[in-house]
Amino acid sequence: MKKTKSANAAVAAPKSTLKNMQKYKGFYLMFIPVLMFTVAFHYLPLAGISLAFTEYRGVKAPEFVGLDNFVRMFEAPGFWTAFLNTLKLSVVKLLLNTLMAVVISLLLNEIKNMAFKKTTQTIIYLPHFMSWVVTVSVFSLILSPSQDGLVNTLLVNAGILEQGQEIYFMGSKDWWTSIFYIINVWKDTGWGTIIFLATLSGISPELYEAATMDGGTRWHKIRYITLPALSNTIITVLILNLAKVMNLFESVFVMQNDAVIQQADVLQTYIYTQTFNSGALPNYGYTTAVGIVKSLVGCVLVLVCNQISKKIRGRGII
Repeated sequence: MKKTKSANAAVAAPKSTLKNMQKYKGFYLMFIPVLMFTVAFHYLPLAGISLAFTEYRGVKAPEFVGLDNFVRMFEAPGFWTAFLNTLKLSVVKLLLNTLMAVVISLLLNEIKNMAFKKTTQTIIYLPHFMSWVVTVSVFSLILSPSQDGLVNTLLVNAGILEQGQEIYFMGSKDWWTSIFYIINVWKDTGWGTIIFLATLSGISPELYEAATMDGGTRWHKIRYITLPALSNTIITVLILNLAKVMNLFESVFVMQNDAVIQQADVLQTYIYTQTFNSGALPNYGYTTAVGIVKSLVGCVLVLVCNQISKKIRGRGII
């Protein structure tokens, strides 16, 4: 009897699926271009992973070398410099941007004048739409060590620096990392507030009214109502953005120069240099191996963070 029921259920499942596909065929037709794009640009290129186990310079056919590319990679000091720089710059940037986005969202949420609030939101969103080339060009002028540099001029006029001792911030090993974080916070924080403001708008006003009746101050409302409501969103944003921490490229590439290469070289720029600026025919097998390691580390970071989320709040997002 049980076998008959399970057999009937197995037959009914495909029929039900076909009926649903026929009923919602319009949605399936709209999904086809997305599916084709995903397969063409995300799944078919996975066949190129095999190059990581070969020596391929684009002239002769790939020659199988086993794990030689990985051994060379782990023995190369330049790889480890780029790897550690990638982790440091990406993780700190992610934490700073998320923290500042939360802080600015809380401040914007406290503004009662809607016209002023919308104007402020628009202003802090605008940097996100500037290209990194334009952004770095603007900051290069502001931080220029010449007399035209605004920051150095202010420091000289304030007596902090003497004339002729201006700081070349973009080319200083001591200052480059801090400038990188500042520029990233300025450019991306405003855009990051969108999701947090959406969460804040969904908090019931009745909770704040009840807190007011109980004598709660503004700080009490933020601490016991607003921040707990934001916690799930913050964790979700962190986990999702962790998947991209190893893909740091454009923001670093446009700020790089020879004076700060030890602080500014990351895995993506390392791959770029090994491919196009190595001074010889590039070994695509080696750079493919570096790319695989980069992707695996990003995957591990997401899985670890997701497990931590499960331990803390009982669920993850994967």
